Amino acid sequence: MEASRFYLFAADAILCTHVLFVAFVILGLALILLGGLRAWSWVRNPWFRLLHLTAIGVVVVQSWLSVICPLTIWEMALRERAGDEVYSGSFISHWLESILYYRLPDWVFVVCYTAFGALVVTSWFWVRPRPFGRR
Repeated sequence: MEASRFYLFAADAILCTHVLFVAFVILGLALILLGGLRAWSWVRNPWFRLLHLTAIGVVVVQSWLSVICPLTIWEMALRERAGDEVYSGSFISHWLESILYYRLPDWVFVVCYTAFGALVVTSWFWVRPRPFGRR
């Protein structure tokens, strides 16, 4: 495989990882809330909940510090090495703009991430996870 194809493959792999991360954060919260209503015991798994809380926490802190996600930086570096087109800004803002054809200021994303993070923290208390070490 030639180098540019390898870099594009690696960039696409990072893009897929990024999409899965976003899906985990968004769908994770939806499943936690639904699981709380439907009494699904697995949504109270403390490791799942801690991982979910940490994931959105990292996103919120990055947005407050105006730091672009490392996955976006790595993906763009690989695309650039392959001679492919790159985008600037964050992963979410790029894809929302691409899908919805609407550009939003960075502060909107900071507010949205923070509000979503607050909802995840609230879900921790509404659908309490089991204590660690207990099944």
